Amino acid sequence: MRALLSLAVLSSLCGAVRAADRPNVLMISCDDLNDWVGFLGGHSQVKTPHMDALAARGTAFTNAHCQAPLCNPSRTSLLTGLRPSTTGVYALAPWFRTSEKLKNQETLFQYFHKHGYRTLTCGKVFHDGNPPKEGRANDVEVDALGPVGVVGRPREKLVHTPDDIAAMDWGLFPAKDEDCFDHDIGTWAVQQIKNSPKEPFFLAVGFRHPHVPCFAPKKWFDQYPEDGLKMPPVKEDDRDDLPRFASYLHWKLPEPRLNWLKENNQWRPLVRSYLASISFVDMQIGRALTALRESGLEKNTIVVLWSDHGWHLGEKGITGKNTLWERSTRVPLVFAGPGIGLGAKCARPAELLDVYPTLAELCSLPNKDGLEGLSLGPQLKDARAERTRPAITTHNPGNHAVRTERWRYIRYADGSEELYDCLADPNEWTNIASVAKHTELKKTLAKWLPATCNAPLPGSAGRLLTYERGVPIWEGKPIGKDDAFPEK
Repeated sequence: MRALLSLAVLSSLCGAVRAADRPNVLMISCDDLNDWVGFLGGHSQVKTPHMDALAARGTAFTNAHCQAPLCNPSRTSLLTGLRPSTTGVYALAPWFRTSEKLKNQETLFQYFHKHGYRTLTCGKVFHDGNPPKEGRANDVEVDALGPVGVVGRPREKLVHTPDDIAAMDWGLFPAKDEDCFDHDIGTWAVQQIKNSPKEPFFLAVGFRHPHVPCFAPKKWFDQYPEDGLKMPPVKEDDRDDLPRFASYLHWKLPEPRLNWLKENNQWRPLVRSYLASISFVDMQIGRALTALRESGLEKNTIVVLWSDHGWHLGEKGITGKNTLWERSTRVPLVFAGPGIGLGAKCARPAELLDVYPTLAELCSLPNKDGLEGLSLGPQLKDARAERTRPAITTHNPGNHAVRTERWRYIRYADGSEELYDCLADPNEWTNIASVAKHTELKKTLAKWLPATCNAPLPGSAGRLLTYERGVPIWEGKPIGKDDAFPEK
């Protein structure tokens, strides 16, 4: 009996040593950050020195895409390791734990907690308001929960948009960084790093910028003088070759259309505000990375940076997300730390779904069954390593995009299609789905469409589109065949 007890104790001690030797994880996320970052080249004037420095000491995925172009389904997918078409989470609601089949799904936090990590989180990591306050500790297995970040707003809206909701605003506000939301998130993250626990930690820091309202103090606007500001390229008749169903995915939204922005002289101010917001959050990211370096933890910490999805700023005539085009699906994704290639850029397709299994592998945790992503470990060792599949993005049931290194193939719930040669046509201005010579190519790409497409969870609401008996239903209301796409 004593021998058995000794073996058990020895095994436990060995396990503790192994856990103590594992690297820490610092996971940093942004909200609505598209490819307008320096290392991705999405906008030639953007200034993101801290994100660029992180990419320079790690591997940046230049062809990374979200699982859904909307906060709740995208974040749920990354943190559960399951596709939206599997979870049934397509809309802004509900919280996935309300589903009987998902109530015990092990999140990324829970998995690391189970394997000896101290888990800490602050800001927007899951979607706003989730997990509910009364169940946060049990739902995500966090040992420390920091501020979620309160969005401060001016007394009156700076811009009166068509729907005039408070969140849809942009401009110079507040006066100093310390009063701008996300600064407190950065401060809490710095404090946790400086007072890091003895055991390995998993620290998730969720910044809200550059999500609307696009607010930033004056010094960040000064980096982007209005005179000479480069605007995103748009094509006036860009929607003419699109199937009608494409418009249903973003049918009626609070984000203003390009027509309204032009008519009200707000296109340039919005672009400028978005850029200023990016540079502001880059500084907050820099504060956390500086603390990591100065604490001596950088050499033994895996850092991963991602955004939940992209954002349009006039392309295809819209602003916001909720599309299956490049501007909405392409996101920054960077890994840095021990065992990761330095200054590498990987053009292989990658998905946010891959974050879960990749972090598990980098931290030498046991394989986790049931994850639908693939580890990016091979590409982190050699950026040219082959990738066995493309990136898949889903927005509401039956609507999917397949992105390879060259092609973007979109199929909507009614069977209509889009196809773009992303090398020859990076702006996706010419839909070549109807070109006869591409028939076989489309069939090949279509093989990657999710085999499972579950119905929306009960209680799904907020930007939900369904297709029932040949009729598109937007947020519970049928769209008529003669209904015009809203221009504002």
